[in-house]
Amino acid sequence: MASLSGLRERTERRLIIGLISDTHGLVRASVHDALAGVELILHAGDVGGDDVLDELAMIAPIIAVRGNCDDPQDARLKLREVRDVNGVRIHVSHGHELGVPTPARLAERYDAHVIVYGHTHRQRMDRIEGKMIVNPGAAGPRRFDLQPSVARLTVVEGQPVVELIELT
Repeated sequence: MASLSGLRERTERRLIIGLISDTHGLVRASVHDALAGVELILHAGDVGGDDVLDELAMIAPIIAVRGNCDDPQDARLKLREVRDVNGVRIHVSHGHELGVPTPARLAERYDAHVIVYGHTHRQRMDRIEGKMIVNPGAAGPRRFDLQPSVARLTVVEGQPVVELIELT
């Protein structure tokens, strides 16, 4: 997967990270447009295979965690990821480890400025006790009558800003 060390050296003040989840084996063409220009992609699980990771790696380096539908033996997928980026601690997990993940349960469980999760397929961004809880939604096959989506996380001088993006 990717290392952030080179990214930190290049971008001391501003870093744009693509957030994606629940691709379930599908990378829509609109993902390339939505995540154009990001310097890193964080995938919050239910990837659906190496082809997805390989295609996303054409956009930017990728770090992915394992979802409940992913192969538990897939060495490219971590259980969770925690990174400090320009003074912002980011935690990424699928969320299924909490049963039904809610922003409140995630904020209680994980110590990070930004908590990224998937599993519910519902795009949302909440602030709880100074933490930003982000679900970029499901980018893969349309399910539950929800619009496919991703997000962009911009870290500027230690401050996270999230943009939620619906896919076509």
